[in-house]
Amino acid sequence: MIGILLALASAAGYGVSDFVGGIASRRVAALRVVLVSYPVAMVLLAVLAVIVGGDISRGAVLWGGLCGVSQAFGVWWFYAALGSGPISVVSPLTAVLVAGLPVGVGLVLGERPGIVAAVGILVALVAVVLVSREATDEPLARGESGTDEDVRSHRFTTTVAWLTVGAGLAFGFNFVLIDQAPAEAGLWPLVFARVAATVLVVTIAAVSGQLRVPTGAPLKLALLAGVLDTGANVAMLLALHASLLSLAGVLMSLYPAATVLLAIVVLRERVTRWQALGMVLALAAVAMIAAG
Repeated sequence: MIGILLALASAAGYGVSDFVGGIASRRVAALRVVLVSYPVAMVLLAVLAVIVGGDISRGAVLWGGLCGVSQAFGVWWFYAALGSGPISVVSPLTAVLVAGLPVGVGLVLGERPGIVAAVGILVALVAVVLVSREATDEPLARGESGTDEDVRSHRFTTTVAWLTVGAGLAFGFNFVLIDQAPAEAGLWPLVFARVAATVLVVTIAAVSGQLRVPTGAPLKLALLAGVLDTGANVAMLLALHASLLSLAGVLMSLYPAATVLLAIVVLRERVTRWQALGMVLALAAVAMIAAG
């Protein structure tokens, strides 16, 4: 039960962080927002890791570093897909892959959830699709690269399809890789993940000519996103240690629900019937996974 609560806390943290980052990304390029949020999370995680303690082992460095690489490429490809393709297609497809990959890997590794929990996983996968549906006017899950003035045609081309699949797999591997880190390492794997991700994001920004830190309101929002991301990452690691990868992974992939709820409450955006159904199914899925 603790693992389930931690997974839901992680999903909520990711969802709120995405909302804040999405608002900032409507004013400046999303990559510039990450240039602030990633280093902030890195520093905060390092401080927490020192306080909590843990072994800085080869496994912590290896799996944390690989997780960071996965995070960085996932963000890059996801931004590229959102910037060029239809958000209402890119977002749900990515979320399904993020949810489905940990489930598949968990089953391959020998995890066998109960019947009720297994049905709950399927229901949660459907919920992920529904809560992400019709997201064109919402702050975007996992960052938004466009602006309010973006009036370009967005088609789901072959390139966008590959970027979408790549981003979904990269984010899914984020859960899988960090799950392999030794528990006795404490929070250090998260620190090494953020170090690797920060180095890659800075490199990508430099190559693309976007190595500029935002100012004003976008800077404040980026700082807040970094703090929220820190909490979500800590909850993620603890959830993976306390629960099966297949269960925790799919629950943490429900993060779009928090983003949609904030869009409704804060921005007064209307919820579609599909999104409302998705939220109901998400609650049902959580109850089934907890019971299973």
